[in-house]
Amino acid sequence: MQNSAQSSALAYPDEALIHHFEKYISADSFPCVGAKSALSRGQIVYQIEQDLRCGPAAATVTSLQRFSQEYDRDSALFRSVVVLFRHPAEFTELSFESALWRYLQNMHHTDDIHHYWDPSVSNDPASADFSFSVGGRGYYVVGLHPRASRTARRFICPVLVFNLHDQFERLRSDGKFLTIRDTIIKRDTELEGTPNPMLQAFGNSSEAAQYSGREVDDQWTCPFHAR
Repeated sequence: MQNSAQSSALAYPDEALIHHFEKYISADSFPCVGAKSALSRGQIVYQIEQDLRCGPAAATVTSLQRFSQEYDRDSALFRSVVVLFRHPAEFTELSFESALWRYLQNMHHTDDIHHYWDPSVSNDPASADFSFSVGGRGYYVVGLHPRASRTARRFICPVLVFNLHDQFERLRSDGKFLTIRDTIIKRDTELEGTPNPMLQAFGNSSEAAQYSGREVDDQWTCPFHAR
């Protein structure tokens, strides 16, 4: 089963991989209504890389920096950058988490040369105010991969979705954040059959623990360190 998924992902040309991802999030059962809105509005920017373990590609960092610089409070909501990796690799949940944070650590080292951390968010991954920063903007990162335990995080190849942190703040100020969060939790529970304990705390504790999709406890320590 795993070998089949790997060979399928490796066989996809980039356009087909994007198509497969869009079909995945447009499915009725997919719980994230924010991703569905971004897709329906044509507000997803795609980057394709070969292997999560080898990134980030310079083009991906540049694309995210440009995306950050073009965004302002008048920009439409539900905008994301999606990085798809052609090689699915044989990740466990733990090894995927490690690869994700190595990737983000390397991206930060590249970005830090020219850009400050977004001052509206913390650079301490233990803080409830933490968000990853690229190009001076904070992002909530969602990781997906073939062997994720939760259905909504399971895709044929690794994926990193970068969602602008400021969008969540705008939803909070409009009084819409809790409604959307609760809708996602309800839909995810219906899809999986059990509540996702990592979603329950969304917005109340460090989001870093949620990036990989792996269930972690209160003793978990994020391996990321900002300069």
